[in-house]
Amino acid sequence: MSARLRYFTLLLFIAALSSGYADRSAADPAIISGSPGITDGDTIRIGNERIRLHGIDAPESRQNCETASGESYPCGAQATKKLAEFIGNRDVDCEVKDTDRYQRAVAVCLVDGENINAWMVKSGWAVAYRKYSMDYVADEDAAKDAKVGLWLGEFVNPWDWRKKKQ
Repeated sequence: MSARLRYFTLLLFIAALSSGYADRSAADPAIISGSPGITDGDTIRIGNERIRLHGIDAPESRQNCETASGESYPCGAQATKKLAEFIGNRDVDCEVKDTDRYQRAVAVCLVDGENINAWMVKSGWAVAYRKYSMDYVADEDAAKDAKVGLWLGEFVNPWDWRKKKQ
């Protein structure tokens, strides 16, 4: 490579860094925004980006739970439905915190300024995923005390349900 070409390449690299085309740092987190598709109670998709809601775990799509009277119901499907109803046709803004082993963005997502992750836990359709975060423990305690969502009956924590199904 000639000296002139190396110099031009270096200038392009510096221009890319200063214009924001380089990777974002922790001080400037990645934001994914748009109209989401709902995959399940803790996963959405915006465009081609799969997004796992940070710090929460919702029942799996095929998971069943029990009502207070002992009747089985599809709580995984219900959690997905509640998330879809909450978001509605509104756009979502997600601040990416990490990437999981399935290459999904792990993010805190907002709709009209309200934290979706917290709402799912407060409404009782997801639990705090303490293995990864303590951010939503107080929301889980409030849902449990209020006996809303999953807390109306009996359920297996999603992580334990997944272990049994493997």
